[in-house]
Amino acid sequence: MNVLDLFSGIGGFSLGLERAGMRTVAFCEANEFCQRVLAKHWPDVPCYPDVRALTADRLATDGIAVDAICGGFPCQDISYAGYGAGLAGERSGLWTEYARLIGELRPRYVIVENVAALLNRGLDIVLRDFATLRYDAEWHAVAAAHVGAPHLRDRVWIIAYPQAERTVQGVESLQAPKLSRELGRILGRARVQWLDHPPVCGVDDGVRPELDGHEALGNSIVPHIPEAIGRAIMTSLIST
Repeated sequence: MNVLDLFSGIGGFSLGLERAGMRTVAFCEANEFCQRVLAKHWPDVPCYPDVRALTADRLATDGIAVDAICGGFPCQDISYAGYGAGLAGERSGLWTEYARLIGELRPRYVIVENVAALLNRGLDIVLRDFATLRYDAEWHAVAAAHVGAPHLRDRVWIIAYPQAERTVQGVESLQAPKLSRELGRILGRARVQWLDHPPVCGVDDGVRPELDGHEALGNSIVPHIPEAIGRAIMTSLIST
């Protein structure tokens, strides 16, 4: 399962998905500090600096095939701490580039992460875009506390996959997996050891503190959640 990691940050998404057996084949990250972190830990994986310039043709030219896309697009215009521009904002509006790449690449799976405020500030638009692209989607509110972390960090996670396509004989050629039960089972047993006194930001993110600075940690995710999602996807592939 080859993964394109968009809005990669310091690689929390890829860290979790690779633990589940997937493989990151490309990053897309604009922040130079985060680019250096990614280059240190994934030296052989290319990193594209601008999601607006990234296309399916560019990836194909570079010999990169993609089975899944993951990423948490910018939340600044969605978060209640911001000005509430939503997906019309300059930064959170980069969701349109994410959706464009989904349409160009047609991956088997898409995993999207954003702040819980997305439920009231744009989830309807995201789901509409998935439907327009002929993707089914399910979403879950999963907080860091659900995997045993000593802080909340509540987030919305969306898992999408192509709608069932029928052959000329009328037989379904693609079965949409039902991931909710498997994801719930995995999250239900996901309990990890966390630091008693986190050294950075007052929270423990499950990422080694020497990887990054405060801003990068604040924008990152707890890798254990995409790991659980990745394991649910890999299990569904085995069972179908």
